[in-house]
Amino acid sequence: MWKWIAGFALAMAGLVPVAEAQVAPLTLERVFASPDIQGPAPRAMKLSPDGKWLTVLRNRADEKERFDLWAMDTGTGQWRMLVDSKKVGSGAEMSEAEKMQMERARLGGTRGIIAYEWAPDSQSILVPLEGELYLAELDGSAEKLPADAGAKLNPAVSPGGGYVSFVSDQNLVVMETGGARKKWHVTSDGAGTVHWGEAEFVAQEEMARTNGYWWSPDDRHIAVERFDEAPVGIVTRTAIGAETTKVYQQRYPKAGTANALVELWIMDPLGQNKVKVDLGSDPDIYLARVKWAPDGKALYVQRQNRDQTVLDLLKVDPATGRSEIVFTEKAADKSWVNLSTAFTPLKDGSLIWWSERDGHGHLYHVAKGKWTQLTKGDWEVAEVDGIDQKRGVVYFTGNKDGVLERHLYSVSLKGGAVTRLTELGWYNLVTMDTAATRAIVTRSNPDQPPQVYLADTKGKRIAWVEENDVRKPDHPYHPYLASHQERTFGTIKAADGTELYWEMIKPRMEPGKRYPVFFQHYGGPHAQQVARKWGGALQQYIVGKGYIWFQIDNRGSANRGKKFEDALWHAMGSVEVEDQLAGAAFLKTLDFVDGGRIATYGWSYGGYMTLKLLEAAPGVFAAGIAGAPVSKWELYDTHYTERYMGDPRLVPDAYKASNTVENALRIRDPLLLIHGMADDNVVLEHSTVMMGRMQAGGVPFQVMLYPGQTHRVGGPGISVHLWETIFAFLDRSMGKR
Repeated sequence: MWKWIAGFALAMAGLVPVAEAQVAPLTLERVFASPDIQGPAPRAMKLSPDGKWLTVLRNRADEKERFDLWAMDTGTGQWRMLVDSKKVGSGAEMSEAEKMQMERARLGGTRGIIAYEWAPDSQSILVPLEGELYLAELDGSAEKLPADAGAKLNPAVSPGGGYVSFVSDQNLVVMETGGARKKWHVTSDGAGTVHWGEAEFVAQEEMARTNGYWWSPDDRHIAVERFDEAPVGIVTRTAIGAETTKVYQQRYPKAGTANALVELWIMDPLGQNKVKVDLGSDPDIYLARVKWAPDGKALYVQRQNRDQTVLDLLKVDPATGRSEIVFTEKAADKSWVNLSTAFTPLKDGSLIWWSERDGHGHLYHVAKGKWTQLTKGDWEVAEVDGIDQKRGVVYFTGNKDGVLERHLYSVSLKGGAVTRLTELGWYNLVTMDTAATRAIVTRSNPDQPPQVYLADTKGKRIAWVEENDVRKPDHPYHPYLASHQERTFGTIKAADGTELYWEMIKPRMEPGKRYPVFFQHYGGPHAQQVARKWGGALQQYIVGKGYIWFQIDNRGSANRGKKFEDALWHAMGSVEVEDQLAGAAFLKTLDFVDGGRIATYGWSYGGYMTLKLLEAAPGVFAAGIAGAPVSKWELYDTHYTERYMGDPRLVPDAYKASNTVENALRIRDPLLLIHGMADDNVVLEHSTVMMGRMQAGGVPFQVMLYPGQTHRVGGPGISVHLWETIFAFLDRSMGKR
């Protein structure tokens, strides 16, 4: 849905002599300034198809939000910049469609190069930049492709390398990569409410599907989504800026209302020989996933029903569009079917499939109707990172060694023992090349910001991509190590006996002194907050101001199994509120906590939780901060909301109990509401409806609105202002420390 050290500890370990340590004051300005205080933060890491190059988008030291394209020769370890975004870019402002795609991808505020794609011959890279498309060569040159002016969404190089494709003015365009670079429109009726080659709003926002067309491996076919938003209700979104205001008539499918009408077509690269894919007789479905078989002779489609209780895997004949159901996943009672990106068709016709059918997310090998469970146990598989089909090995990340860590593992396609390939004590994210010959591992822990390295298939580090060692004197965070406070972890029991994990950072303690608490929370599904990974310098700044920093993962959050998550079924604002209050009760038992000065803070679903907590238990918290909060689930989108809450037309009482407006007048504690005035995700109406209700009832509160800011309120200057506002509010509400 929405988705955001080691000084004293190192000194105690003998790495930094206490007597010699220079404690630099960590300021709010430095937390958000350039260079990034956590060190370089490369993203979009890939290996070239031939494995000779490793490419990353690397942020600049003087402008941490701007990214350039860099490449490392994997043979020599030498780096070179391939595309300098400032030299190559035109400086043109992005279109509204591009901005919204970035918001959906949680890249709002990012500048420069946002994405790129290797050509299959490993000789060039397609780079979209500021409304233009470039083919970057390994020598550092970049050719601007002769495309028309305007936004070019979802650019791609075809798997065979013969074409470049993109979406322009709601239609799919294909261009030859060689010769005169001729281009043509594959579709032509995209206009008004009709879009070709794009993913509809809920697919981008809630299904982790950002694309709307898929090339076959042999370049013979393209599967193209067509959606029509005509049935979708209009939300008048007023993007209020500091000097100008723009009004957008945004098609936004609120819970219980109509979705876009989605179709899938297959055609050749010229846009001819079109056939419509049979998605079934019910038009009110979700097109969840689309993937070609390795030989291009079949197209696999995952079709999800509106209730999200049934997920069908369809096999489609590209010549006729006819489909057949391969198998079906069905939800248990009072549950739903989660989507995954793990599905992989193999060259021998078998499939890798992720399922929660045994109560936990695990991998299965499906061959000729026979299911072999590859992983099992009281833990979760997060992602399939690579498959070596020659050796019959699957590489995946999961939490087999504890819910607070994530590691890379391998398992045979025949099943058997699972082997961990990364070092304990770290939280890892992994990318592998297509043949699964090497892994790019990004790891962090509470004392070390993210590091990136290239590893072999045994997990052995071959080379650093970004060592980012916080202990080195030139690291941006190094001057603050001596004041860095250790993070501790623990558990408490929920009312039903379920174990809940918490984490805490304490300031340097004085005997007999009690400290206020900055109690951060999220609380919603599909998210895990408590983990052994780098939490950022802001948490240390908060602790440096004299607060205890604390958070706890409640029932309903991710990576603990289906039963743990299903606690929220038709009951948002219930058990997660109960569990967060249990966390507050636990804090008040600690002799170093000032139980009368616990502040609760959350953003998005966390902002919703702030409101529900203040309503449920007046007096427990000394103050609450609600950033971009949902107030009524009827105002949020279909795919997310109905997954957990059902259809509001069928279960209105569940929605009434879950909203924050119903009991707004119960709020007695100081409240600060914060919202971006151009938010297209949790629209400003969520906050204004609460404001109106509390004002009508005479309930005092404070508010800070940010002109021009979206669901992400931040950026140069803004982030500092936001947090200064929060702490000024806490000083007024709870007293200075």
